[in-house]
Amino acid sequence: MASCSLLFSLGFTTTKPKSLFLNRRTITKFSPNSKCLSTKKTPTSFQTSIKSFHRDQAQPHPTKPNLSMQDLFSFATSLYPVYVTVGGVIACVKPSAFSWFVRRGPASYSFSLGFIMLAMGLTLELSDFVCLFMQRPLSILFGCIAQYSIMPSFGALIAKSMGLSPALSVGLILLSCCPGGTASNVVTLIAQGDVPLSVMMTVCTTLGAALLTPLLTKVLAGAVIPIDAAKLSISTIQAVVLPILLGSSLQRIFPEFVKVVVPFCPLLAVLVSSLLASSVFSENVIRLGPSILGAKQGIDSSLPSGIHNILSGELAHVMWSVLLLHFAGFFVGNLASSICRFREPERRAISIEVGMQNSALGVVLATSHFTSPLVALPSALSAVIMNVMGSSLGLIWRHVDLEVTEEDEKA
Repeated sequence: MASCSLLFSLGFTTTKPKSLFLNRRTITKFSPNSKCLSTKKTPTSFQTSIKSFHRDQAQPHPTKPNLSMQDLFSFATSLYPVYVTVGGVIACVKPSAFSWFVRRGPASYSFSLGFIMLAMGLTLELSDFVCLFMQRPLSILFGCIAQYSIMPSFGALIAKSMGLSPALSVGLILLSCCPGGTASNVVTLIAQGDVPLSVMMTVCTTLGAALLTPLLTKVLAGAVIPIDAAKLSISTIQAVVLPILLGSSLQRIFPEFVKVVVPFCPLLAVLVSSLLASSVFSENVIRLGPSILGAKQGIDSSLPSGIHNILSGELAHVMWSVLLLHFAGFFVGNLASSICRFREPERRAISIEVGMQNSALGVVLATSHFTSPLVALPSALSAVIMNVMGSSLGLIWRHVDLEVTEEDEKA
């Protein structure tokens, strides 16, 4: 909750982007001298915002809170970790609460992910992303390579070292081979990282997922369970790439309509994502065996006993595996970018982007292409675990003064 409150205050007192996704205004603010953008007509309000941004950076001064609908939507969007946590608790206590959604799976899962990606596409202008990519190709390419090398490697290593069952091993590897998640953009904002870089990495790794996610999953998990990489690739294109391209096209064809619905997109996306993760988790509660049943009995008699049952059963192995996977992404992502001497805001963005996966895609691919529902469990648990970890890391970094690393700006 502390991270959510912090983001709420950010929405009132800074000129940083408040949207979950990147838009033209974000790029303009962070790249005001860009030659690419200078060829376009910039509305007077954007020019005023840029001047105000530079003036505030030079001479910071207190501003009065100005509550607006956009601020409320930004605050509600930032509560994503709370939504998935509450949904996970409900899934444990009353799994039937999500039965209406589970019964319609995997079609309901695929539709949900498609909606999330469509919402993302509505907020994107691909021409701006091409422009930004041309300005900063090195950091973007490094981040994408780190995403598809660090996480898959550790996913396979952790699955083997933890002795997970074949279904859970494939589920963890599948999660590790997914692209970066959109929640990483909000966490990067909290951590005072490089937000445009974070969003660029999210888009690039998401578009690359059509090829890399099935291929890496096949290579790393094909020996455990037979995997049809071609079908995985087709599903990824249908559920991820096409909705993004459709959303971006609608933005150009129906700009006025898109302008009306865009403010609602980030909030609706995180709500649907929370529903998706909670539903898959509720579907697996019955299959977790003595971990959940023993925990319920222990909680009735003794709280410490119930906690012990949770931390010592099959569920614990999956939880610790997912936690270790995300910790490795955060830590090694930051270490690798530090070795390559990227600036501190870039290091934070890369670390967060590498550590936070698109767990919704993992859920959809697992439920659509594997017979065992347990394959989707790591991705469902990841939605809760990685957001708690990411929000905590963002808070820690927010209190680490960036001035300490000013020498990086001179490098």
